[in-house]
Amino acid sequence: MKLIIKLLLNALAVFIISYLLRNNGVMLDSYVTAIIVAVVLSVLNLFVKPILVILTLPITIVTLGLFLLIINALIILLADKLIDGFSVSSIWIAVLFSILLSVLQSILHSLLKEDKKRT
Repeated sequence: MKLIIKLLLNALAVFIISYLLRNNGVMLDSYVTAIIVAVVLSVLNLFVKPILVILTLPITIVTLGLFLLIINALIILLADKLIDGFSVSSIWIAVLFSILLSVLQSILHSLLKEDKKRT
């Protein structure tokens, strides 16, 4: 149940950010597409991102971790290629999307943790 709630919160974050960036090159078709994007991003972050982090470890160390933003953007662009109803216009918009997604996911997941403490 916790996994489903997290995926729905991630889908909500994707939907909100795509709405905010709709004039800057992010397009999302529907709520269902947002859920699919959340699932695909979760799978890509689980399987592809660790491989990319290991392969780019030297440049990540040299840039003091800032290259991880580019890796996150590449993951989002890969999701763009895999999902028909989701598109991101450039890598810089994908970097902005990934930063906003991380911030919004942190906020939403912290709200989820606060609700658990109350009950």
